[in-house]
Amino acid sequence: MGEVYDPGGNWQLPGPNGIPHAGSYGGESSGPGGTGFQYDVETLRELAREWNDLANEFADDRRQARTLASTRGPGLEYASGGNADQIRASGQALDTALQARVEYCRAMAAKFVAALGKYATAEETHTAEIKQTGGTL
Repeated sequence: MGEVYDPGGNWQLPGPNGIPHAGSYGGESSGPGGTGFQYDVETLRELAREWNDLANEFADDRRQARTLASTRGPGLEYASGGNADQIRASGQALDTALQARVEYCRAMAAKFVAALGKYATAEETHTAEIKQTGGTL
C-alpha cells in the first residue's frame, strides 16, 4: 500500500519555492486561468492500482455480506426466524452498498488509466513534432 496521510508528517507541497515530486498537485493547468492536479506517469499508475486494490477489498467484503444475507435462524420459533430476517435484510443492504463502492472504485481506476492513455498520446504527438523539426530526444 502507498503512503498514508499523516497530519503531523513532513509533507512537501509544491509552490513558488516548493519541490515538485510524484503525486504533487497544484500548479498551472493547461486550461484557461485555472490550477489543477498534475500527476506523472508513475503516480497515475499507482493511483489506478490503489483504486483497483480498494475495489478488490470491497469485493471481498461483499462475499462476507452475502454470507449474512443467507443467514438462517438457529431455531424454528418466531424470534429466531424474525432475527434471521433482519440479519438477511441487513446483509442484502450491505451487499448493495458495497457493490456501489466497487463500481465507484473501478470507475476511478478507469479514469486514471484513461489519463495514462492521454499522457502517452501527448508524448507521441510531441515526439513526432520534435522529429519533424529536425530535433532529437
